[in-house]
Amino acid sequence: MSNNVHILWADDEIEILRPQIIFLKAKGYEVITVSNGYDAIEKCREEKPDIVFLDESMPGITGLDTLAKIKEIDSNVPVVMITKNEEENIMESAIGAQIADYLIKPVNPNQILLTLKKIIDNKRLVNAATTSAYQQEFSRIISSIQMGPDHHEWKDIYKKLIYWELEFDQTKSRDMHDVLSYQKTEANNEFFKYINRNYQNWMSGTKDSPLMSHNLLKEKVFSKITAARPTVFILIDNLRYDQYKVIQPIISQFYKNTDEDIYYSILPTATQYCRNAIFAGLTPYDIEKKYPQYWVTDVEEGGKNLFEQELLAEHLKRLGKDYKMSYRKITNLTNGKALVDNAHNLLDFDLSVVVYNFVDMLSHARTEMEVIKELASDERAYRSLTASWFEHSPLWQFMQRIAEKDVQIIISTDHGTVKVSNPVKVVGDRYTTTNLRYKSGRALNFDAKEVYEIRKPEEGKLPKTNISTSYIFARPNDFFAYPNNYNYYVNYYKDTFQHGGISLEEILIPIVGFLSK
Repeated sequence: MSNNVHILWADDEIEILRPQIIFLKAKGYEVITVSNGYDAIEKCREEKPDIVFLDESMPGITGLDTLAKIKEIDSNVPVVMITKNEEENIMESAIGAQIADYLIKPVNPNQILLTLKKIIDNKRLVNAATTSAYQQEFSRIISSIQMGPDHHEWKDIYKKLIYWELEFDQTKSRDMHDVLSYQKTEANNEFFKYINRNYQNWMSGTKDSPLMSHNLLKEKVFSKITAARPTVFILIDNLRYDQYKVIQPIISQFYKNTDEDIYYSILPTATQYCRNAIFAGLTPYDIEKKYPQYWVTDVEEGGKNLFEQELLAEHLKRLGKDYKMSYRKITNLTNGKALVDNAHNLLDFDLSVVVYNFVDMLSHARTEMEVIKELASDERAYRSLTASWFEHSPLWQFMQRIAEKDVQIIISTDHGTVKVSNPVKVVGDRYTTTNLRYKSGRALNFDAKEVYEIRKPEEGKLPKTNISTSYIFARPNDFFAYPNNYNYYVNYYKDTFQHGGISLEEILIPIVGFLSK
């Protein structure tokens, strides 16, 4: 694997290093030697070496000065400083100049080889190790899927799939990423069947159910509130588990993770249903019955999530909780800056709720704006864009500011999103909902093999606008399209991120606890 790796070695005592050079050539490395810094600089221009070994003390121009010139020519070339001098200031200067490694003379061939492996072959070795580990895990994941997992086991399967997806993001191994993508598709198909078999039993209470949207606050937030420290519950709209995992290292700079779990979003996996259920502590069916003034149907005009604070207040009242509470919804940059400016004021409350809408806007913008499509062209890029947003967002500024105090933060979301590619024809009347991943209406015409249908909405704890209303939900990677203008809409929405239906990405979503360090 060392073939075609070109080493430039600069040392005024290069003849003494012949045994090391012969050893490297025998291992397949190409070695170019020079005896001074000036020649090293010139060779860097001419030869474009893959790595430079540089003596710190040479006549004419020092190693550190040579290093600076080499970095001007190619800032990315790794340079290994070799010196007899162990003085701390020399080491600090070299490290500050972005050397790749630092060796003390005399150096033996194995030291040099180890350094090369670490710097040049590291990516290959990591790729090989990751690929080998996943190949061993592949059959175990397949076996887990085929064994008929319960709702706990499905969470574990999804976590494993995301773990390997993120590992392959780092190695950029395209072939194994394709294998993983196939396995994830198979898992999603089986998960769709699992939800089809169990969902209505969960909602009716006839079968042991997982933690779901309408029980989230009671089980995972209210139970953790104490007088000892303020609690901030942050709901980032449309944050998938994999997106959370890429922002987790950023959060960990200021916070320690105390609890990480996955819960199940209710259906439809759409903001109106999920988030209202979260704050109300009730299913959409029960919200409409108990608080009709706070429920706006799909076909009515107006915002569908305008009463979250009122639903939350009613939720607390029903549970007999008299927390001093604050609620903030952030929908634009001005709101975000105000959140940062008033960060410490929120710590006067037992419970502060912050709803942050950016990730949902990002997914919609990707559908509508060509520049976002280019920036988030695939799953890996979509995750990267999410991490970049978070690191520079007012939300992260807010979290850093309150980290100065003893505070508990709980982060979650209302649903995830999935990349869709396969159109499925559906016919409905003018009162049919427009969402691409679910439809509700009274005159739906569809292929029953291609959807999950809830004919009696009350059995899925869903409201209905009239006596014949039913709901259908799309399979993973499908999206609903009407026959009229079919080709136009298929081309427009294909390979976009949507939500509302059934997939691992939409339903299995994070709930995570942190304490300030």
